[in-house]
Amino acid sequence: MSGSIWAQPVDEATIAQARTGTWEVVLTPKTPVPKAWFGDLRGQRVLCLASGGGQQAPILAAAGATVVSFDLSEEQLRKDQLVAERDRLDLHCVRGDMTDLSCLAAASFDLIFHPVSNVFVPDLASVWRECHRVVRPGGALLAGFMNPAMFLFDHHEAESTGQLLAKFRLPYSDQASLSPAQLQAKLDRNEPLEFSHSLTAQIGGQIEAGFLLAGLYEDHWLDDTWLFSNFSPVSIATRALRPR
Repeated sequence: MSGSIWAQPVDEATIAQARTGTWEVVLTPKTPVPKAWFGDLRGQRVLCLASGGGQQAPILAAAGATVVSFDLSEEQLRKDQLVAERDRLDLHCVRGDMTDLSCLAAASFDLIFHPVSNVFVPDLASVWRECHRVVRPGGALLAGFMNPAMFLFDHHEAESTGQLLAKFRLPYSDQASLSPAQLQAKLDRNEPLEFSHSLTAQIGGQIEAGFLLAGLYEDHWLDDTWLFSNFSPVSIATRALRPR
């Protein structure tokens, strides 16, 4: 994780700019979230859900929000804590599983910021139910997630052959699709298992939990080196509201 682009804490200059109102964050690889999706962050209570890494949570705190960063990874939380202490931000870190937010009070947040991360849980229903419980009526859930179609392909194989050939049945899971040796190798590398989810589970699941969809956009990869991104968006971002 330490070498990931999502685990590089922002610098002091980025925080200083955010304090003056110049900032952006992403739910997906590269397209900044529209500022209109946030409203005025000053005084808002924001839950950054599975969003550790020293990037989004500190920026939103510097922009004026009171932020709780909730993440399963101690390493990612340490990055948020590092920036919070360095720049004296109103940011509190809590370690936990995104499927169980029972340590957080009901209706205690104005906004949930949940970038691409639910690829690491097998069942989304509990994630959306918990989000609906902890966000206040009138509050918003901003979520990013992977395009289900990308899980049809073996992307390492595509890199070597230059061809995208459908290989896996959806919904994908490492447990069902990898050989025992491949699965063990992934576990030995301390990599999290991955699961695809249908749009029914991603978008329909938010609606089923009680949210109303209020915005959506698609995004490509950071550059053109990923073959799939040359043909299709790799991810989707949504804005959903809990009705008053």
